[in-house]
Order: sequence, then C-alpha cells, then structure tokens
Amino acid sequence: MSVKLSPLDEYPIHQTPTPVSWPATSDRNFYDRSYFNVLDRGGRFMALTGIGYYPRLGVKDAYFVVRHGDTQTAVHLSDAIDDDRLNQHVNGYRLDVIEPLQQIHLTMDETEGIAADLTWRGLFSAALERPHDMLTDRRVTLQACRFAQLGGWEGWIDVDGERLIVEHDASVASRDRSWGIRPVGEAEPGGRPDTSFRGMWWLYLPLAFDDYQLFLILQEDPDGHRSLYDCTRRWRDGRVEQLDGVRVSVHYTSGTRIPYGAHVEFQNRDGDRFQLDIESKLFAPIAFGAGYGGDATWAHGTWKGESFVERVSFDLTDPEVMAKAPFSLIDHVAEAVCTEPDGRKCHGAGLFEHGVLGPHHPSGFTDWTDGAK
Repeated sequence: MSVKLSPLDEYPIHQTPTPVSWPATSDRNFYDRSYFNVLDRGGRFMALTGIGYYPRLGVKDAYFVVRHGDTQTAVHLSDAIDDDRLNQHVNGYRLDVIEPLQQIHLTMDETEGIAADLTWRGLFSAALERPHDMLTDRRVTLQACRFAQLGGWEGWIDVDGERLIVEHDASVASRDRSWGIRPVGEAEPGGRPDTSFRGMWWLYLPLAFDDYQLFLILQEDPDGHRSLYDCTRRWRDGRVEQLDGVRVSVHYTSGTRIPYGAHVEFQNRDGDRFQLDIESKLFAPIAFGAGYGGDATWAHGTWKGESFVERVSFDLTDPEVMAKAPFSLIDHVAEAVCTEPDGRKCHGAGLFEHGVLGPHHPSGFTDWTDGAK
C-alpha cells in the first residue's frame, strides 16, 4: 500500500480505517478548501483568496484576487500535493491556524507584484451550514460540508508597490471552510450530453451586526423552486434564531444581471416581520481569476506543474470583459441595514454574493443572455 502517514495520524481524529490524508471516497472531485474575503467597508478595495487540496488529483493550489479601482488582478499558485496538512502552503502562499475557529495568519510572499500579510480574528463563533447537495441524472456533482464565520483582518496587501492597509474597524470579512465533492481539475469526458441542469439563481448573505451574525443561503431553479434554503441569526451568547418566510427582491442595473442592492423580508417564529436592505459598495466577479465556474483563466485542482505561478488582470471598464460577468457569481462588499419589527434599525456589513445562471422566471430572466429591464 502506497498511502503515506502524516503528522495528523498521531491524533485520535480518524473517521475511516486509513491514514487521514486518504479520503474515504475515490471520487476524483474530492476537495478540501478555504475561502476568505477582505472587504473594505468604504468600498476602496476588496480581495478574494483561498487555498485548496485535491488528494485524488495530486494537486494543491491557491489564489489571491484584488479588486482596486477599475482593475481586478489575480495571482495563481499551484504545486504537487504533500501529506503535511498541518503546514498549509503553496509556494509563497501560507495559511497558519493560530487559534482554531478564531485566529488565522495568512501571508503571501511577493508574487508577480502581489504580496500580503493579514491576521484574521473571528467576530462570532463559526457556524456549521446545512449540507449542500446537487445531482444530475447520472452522478453526484456537489456534496459538501461547510462552516462559515464573520470576522475582520489586520495587516496589508501590496499591489505593484502600492500598500493597501487593512484595519479591523474599517473592514469586514466572511470566510468558509468546505470539503466534499464538487467539479475540480481538468474537464472530464462528457459522454452523452446531460441536459438536467437548466440554470441556477443563487444568493448568499453572511453579514455582521453589532450583536449577531446573519446567514441567508438561497438556491433556486429557473421556476423559483428552492433546492437550498437556510436563514439564521446567531447571537453572541450562542442562541441560534431560525428565520422563515424569506422573500427577496434583487435590484439589478438595467440591461445587466449585476445587482446594486437587494431587499429581503423575513420573520421569526413569533411571526414578527423584519426587513433587510443591502447596498453594494464594490463588486468582484469570482470567475475573473478566482477559479470558480466560468473562469477561463483558472480551474481549481488543475495540474500546472510544480511550483507554478501566474498573474492575470481584468480591465472592468472593457465592455468585452464585463460581458462575461453575468455568467458567474459576483461577490460584493455589502452595507446592510436590518429594520426590526419595532422600527429600530441595526447597521451591519459583510458579503453579498449573487448570480443568475440561465433563466429565472421570478426575476424576469427568460433565457441565458437577457438582462434586467
């Protein structure tokens, strides 16, 4: 047997009768990944970054994306996987867990003009989200476990010699850790065309307020049927408040699928009604360099050779570039106002992630290419 031991095998954490680095499934699409964002509350800049391990592909990789002004710049790093998962790094990118579920140190040595030194601290406890599953007629395409958390960063990001200072009080951040199965690496042979996927409407709102963090996750098919739904307020004292009756109105820029805000209505178990208003301060399409669906420059888990590094940039004033934005999810710096049943307003901030892939009849989108009226 060629399976290798790792330092984690010293600890009583095994879930299968194999070493920890050996996934229970042989599915090539098994992944284990962290995602972070850095959101300047004033909308001066934002960053998206993450690191992933793909044991069945033999690859580990990382990315660092910065939106500053009208330019979105990404650095990609990739290498052969190793078995020391306590030492997370890809070339000059490193993630050190200082205090599990609370404090993380992320650094990237100067790489193609981009460098960073950032320390994360959680504002609230990490929250385990509802499992996410997607199936086609033939196979599992997504089967993931994920936890999320709101927090903030201290440190800096350098972009071509310009230093962007990140301060805890002036920024907000959400992060997630997920693992399971999702499409990664090189494209697989297609076989007979599978027409079961008709489109997807997605909304994800992890938001931080003074006394609680709020999570809203919605996934709908073209007819508005919800295949994934979860909405909770998680208070500092540990209480978890389930919220129901969610109705969403996304405000789109005319002629596009790019939102500038949203209005959400929901209620608690007592039937008290709340309102949530979101304003986008800045956005970054995650298919522009972050490696998510539709990214023509980068796919997570793709073998690029050892110690691979590259940089790509996107001019967001170029109509040809922006014409591709509606075909991916878009992350926004969100300014949020929650209006309580008694009229009291609570101010917060966080991530506003949204995308409409294909038709969504409740929103007025009838095909894959039309924009808002």
